Amino acid sequence: MPLVPANQPQLIRSCQKDEYYQNNLTNNANELFLTFAGSRRWLQWRKEIELLSDLTYYVLTTLSGYQTLGEEYVSIIQVDPSKRRIPSRKRRTALIFCHTFVPYLLEKVLICVENELEAEAPQNTQRETSRTWNPLSHVRFWIQRAVRMLTEPQRKALIPVVFAVQQGITLLYRLHVALFYISGAFYHIGKRAADVSYLRVRNATEDDPRILNSYRLLGALSLLQLGITLTLQFNNLRQRQRARQEWKQHRNLLPSPQVSQSSSRSSRCILCLEERRHSTCTPCGHLFCWECITEWCNTKTECPLCREKFQPHRLVYLRSYK
Repeated sequence: MPLVPANQPQLIRSCQKDEYYQNNLTNNANELFLTFAGSRRWLQWRKEIELLSDLTYYVLTTLSGYQTLGEEYVSIIQVDPSKRRIPSRKRRTALIFCHTFVPYLLEKVLICVENELEAEAPQNTQRETSRTWNPLSHVRFWIQRAVRMLTEPQRKALIPVVFAVQQGITLLYRLHVALFYISGAFYHIGKRAADVSYLRVRNATEDDPRILNSYRLLGALSLLQLGITLTLQFNNLRQRQRARQEWKQHRNLLPSPQVSQSSSRSSRCILCLEERRHSTCTPCGHLFCWECITEWCNTKTECPLCREKFQPHRLVYLRSYK
């Protein structure tokens, strides 16, 4: 019987079925852990429980040479690049590693780096690491050592880089899904990395062209949406750079005319708690020092008082304001 490649609907249904059983396994594991260890330890280990549940599911199916429940549901099988043999144990191990371990490690490492860069006193975190052990305690220790070697400007400059990497990973997933809708191969990045594809073992009839065209249209729309998102993010980055340049231009301005000694507390900047210099207004109407609010906008594009979102280019520098 001829075998033909699996199409997009079959791969998506297979993935949905696998996620259903994985969620059931994870929920049961969470309930069991909560019963014996309590909610405090569950909050600390919930990501590891999810990882262990996924590993258990794929070890009992893919690594053991069997179909997953989702693959069995739609009658598809994994094949290596030759399209004639099932993947070797080494390739299946690489698939499981890329599909489960790599996302977990990336998320943990990036969150750890972000927390260490934003911490005010990184020298005190070494003692906390020695008290509470976790699977990435050694990685956290090396990250802390690396962050302590950085200067304060370097740490502030790396925070946007970490945020850009996190956003880039999300955009990469969206791009990969859009390419899957168009090409019909490799629904997961882990399968693309391990070069594992699927063949149908029954119902090997020709695909309906209308269904394939609808998925290609969906992929094209996803790429268009991704392009618009990237354009908006680049525009936002350009505006933030322009605000940073304006801050460098105005930070050496002469001090504003001195106000009377009996000035009220309303003339103080809540960020530096000193007399406002070069008063700057946000779109929501709150006043700050030019240097304080522009430096604040380098990490958070929101008002420090009311948390209203705004773009840095909308700041208004009030000349000769008393």
